[in-house]
Amino acid sequence: MSSTAPPGSRLTTSQGAPLVGGDVLPYVYRITKYDPADRDQHGSYVGAAEAISDHGPVEDAYLRAVAAFAAGAGIDQLAIREPQVPGFVHFGLEPAVSGHGLAGIFPPDLTGYHDGATVPVAIGLELVRAMLRDTGAWCRLEVEGAFAVHVGWDQYVYVGTSTPPDRAVARTRSLGLFPERMDASPYDAAFEEEEGGQRPADDDFWAQLCMAVSMGSAAILEECYVSNASRRHRLTSDTVDAVRARLTPRAQLTVWPDLSPDVGTVLAGLPDEGLVEVVREDENGQITSTVVDETQFAELAGHVDGARAATVLSLDIDQRHPLFTAVLPDSDGVLRARWRTEPTPSDRHWAILKTLRSGQTCTGTVTEIASFGVTFVDIGGFTAMINIPELSWRYIGHPSDVVAVGQEITAEILGVDMARQQVQLSLKSLQVDPMEELVQQVGQIITGPVTKLVPFGAFVRVEDRDDGFEGLVHNSELAERHVERPEDVVQVGDTLTVKILVVDPTRRRILLSHTQALAADSGGADLVAVPRRP
Repeated sequence: MSSTAPPGSRLTTSQGAPLVGGDVLPYVYRITKYDPADRDQHGSYVGAAEAISDHGPVEDAYLRAVAAFAAGAGIDQLAIREPQVPGFVHFGLEPAVSGHGLAGIFPPDLTGYHDGATVPVAIGLELVRAMLRDTGAWCRLEVEGAFAVHVGWDQYVYVGTSTPPDRAVARTRSLGLFPERMDASPYDAAFEEEEGGQRPADDDFWAQLCMAVSMGSAAILEECYVSNASRRHRLTSDTVDAVRARLTPRAQLTVWPDLSPDVGTVLAGLPDEGLVEVVREDENGQITSTVVDETQFAELAGHVDGARAATVLSLDIDQRHPLFTAVLPDSDGVLRARWRTEPTPSDRHWAILKTLRSGQTCTGTVTEIASFGVTFVDIGGFTAMINIPELSWRYIGHPSDVVAVGQEITAEILGVDMARQQVQLSLKSLQVDPMEELVQQVGQIITGPVTKLVPFGAFVRVEDRDDGFEGLVHNSELAERHVERPEDVVQVGDTLTVKILVVDPTRRRILLSHTQALAADSGGADLVAVPRRP
């Protein structure tokens, strides 16, 4: 354990990344068994006291000192924060023990040992004992804004309070320990905060997970219930809710694609050397993982033989490719856990999507015009899409009639789908609908070219431009006599005189009549030419 934070934490960096952490209490003391008189000019201890617990009176003195600070602050319950157990390597000075030092405190499955769990001070002291013995388990013990106990390497204990602990300091000295005032505990929580923050496992997360499971892209949910300990759950559309209901509070969640049923190929793909994590599912559906190196591959093959499915994961975070991650919020929906998952591309997309709302205006750059007609636009780290009907109020044959790759555009957000991680944009919604102008021409008589014949009538362009709007002259409005086929009266390219009957911008419909235009003309009505549009 370093002098600044426990193993397994994602810590602040020298680049000044945003942090999330706990309160800095005003009264912080470092409690040790090391006499300050036995330090050299650099502050390093050079005395004879050993850096391990004596499992006896000195250890007991530490616990009595912590109890005195808690009593002085009026604390009777402590919250477990960021709990962990050893990974595949034990770094403690004392030998590893079964249960990581938690035997007798928590059950074997560690129920109750999770972030945010509250325990009586007496149980908290037993956790301090386990940490002093450095047998594996580690956590912070805190009361938000009021109290904190952090156990570091080499029997250094840091206690913080919100009120002056004068009596506890005196009691600590009387126990033969040495309390020293500090500005802060070096074990205060300090986790890197990604832009956009940590994603919570909220309803949007579960909707995305259900969507991914139904589409077959996701199949495994990894639940990290304490640092360095996790369990994996196989997911189906029928089991997602049941799995969700039994997850440990504040667990870190990672969604993975399915394991490979070709176990032989998985084993054949093991690297020549180095540590890897092998995940396997046995014939009973239980999923377990093992960290091994090249010296254990042969033995591993025997264990994996007969597995239903397996995969090999690199321990290099950049080589692990989960689908998306989250941290469970509390039952009230508030994310109080401070630890952070390693964000995936999907998580970064979530951080962008949560800032977007329907009706917002955004700018972006056209990155692609797909062969199937969708225009893709980069709106600042996320690729949104524009369907052809949203490019223009007028008919277009291809998106390239309106936009080009590399072009910067301004569009309105039509919708944000968090589950599918899609954003729909519209260019035309920021433009005036030119059909609205045609509403003013209802009742006028115009002439225009016939552009298309359909079984029930003919379409006539009502604007003097290639992409001008077209209206329908129904067969019943083509001639006074019964018309079965429009080609019996007109042909494409003919000029036809029509009266504008209806212009409906909402339904994108224009209705015309040739017979009513003829009747009006015989009555001396003025003829209006098709209006020229820019």
